Amino acid sequence: MNGEEFLRALDLISSEKRISKDIIIEGMKQALSTAYKKNNAKTNVRVDFDENTGKFKVMSYLVVVEKYLEPTYEYDDEGKEIEIPPEIPVDAQILLEDAKKIDPEIKVGETIEKEVTPADFGRVAAGAAKQVITQRMREAEKDQVMSEFADKQDEMMVGLLAMEDQRNYYVDLGSARGILPKKDMIPGEEVKMGSSIKVYITKVEAGTKGPLILLSRKHFGFIKRLFESEIPEVNDGTILIHAVAREAGYRSKVAVSSTNENIDAIGSCIGAKGSRIGNILKELNGEKIDLVEYSNDPIQYIQNALSPAKDAIVSITDEKEKKALAIVNDENLSLAIGKKGLNVRLASKLTKYNIDVKTMSQINEEANK
Repeated sequence: MNGEEFLRALDLISSEKRISKDIIIEGMKQALSTAYKKNNAKTNVRVDFDENTGKFKVMSYLVVVEKYLEPTYEYDDEGKEIEIPPEIPVDAQILLEDAKKIDPEIKVGETIEKEVTPADFGRVAAGAAKQVITQRMREAEKDQVMSEFADKQDEMMVGLLAMEDQRNYYVDLGSARGILPKKDMIPGEEVKMGSSIKVYITKVEAGTKGPLILLSRKHFGFIKRLFESEIPEVNDGTILIHAVAREAGYRSKVAVSSTNENIDAIGSCIGAKGSRIGNILKELNGEKIDLVEYSNDPIQYIQNALSPAKDAIVSITDEKEKKALAIVNDENLSLAIGKKGLNVRLASKLTKYNIDVKTMSQINEEANK
């Protein structure tokens, strides 16, 4: 690759891949400097680039000093000696008296330069150009994906199921591919390759092999984003979602309130003939949702959260430890606790109180022991 070819390639890559020319040129300088030092004894060199000809050349340089600058030494926390190199590399220094033999007018701090470009440097430059451009293109693509997805964490997206292995599904999200661990699927649901799928982004970070985008359908945040997508009043802030407690595939409790006294939060979430909540339930593979009226009063909030149980008498037994007692009649005991304790467990997660459910007869029995 001669200079003109490199300039054309530089223009093409810069415009098509939106990579700065300066980034490519700087990468070329570093690569060529490393290549030169690998095959030559001299290390006090730099690589210059001629923007008119597109050619690179190697320049040897010496910095004029009054006296040689030596390395200094420090000790780390473990007492190990660390060498601190001088500001000017040792092999790049020349004493003023020696420099004046070359240039009588030279002063301390100035440099003596000489071109030392090898005869075969064009071949080396061609190889370096391919390597640097490829590397910079990959880095630019990574940066572009990171820029696009940096603010997507905790958001919901629609992607295509592209492939799977033993542990993960891989979801095409457009310019990137996300990882959906099978353990983060809703229990019991089945999916087909090539079909569209809604996913919740739990993590976006720069990995060694490119951006890492982790997905989930099991995360409680997935429920909140589904409500925002299906219920306009939630999306515009008229209805607030205060908390979500979820055991994916079984049941979720969602605490809501309205900022407009003329709008019923629970009714709006359900929709006409259950249309709105129905669309959400279709996405959840049979998972049930309890809509709970939020209250600033913890007693009222706990009573609401224990639904479908009714008429619970709630008292806060330890405010500091966030403990509460809910007394229900015999008919509501199984409803309050739920199958395998699911209802009271979700109510506790939702309200942030550890709720103990008992009947009055149980309390009397304990008191008489």
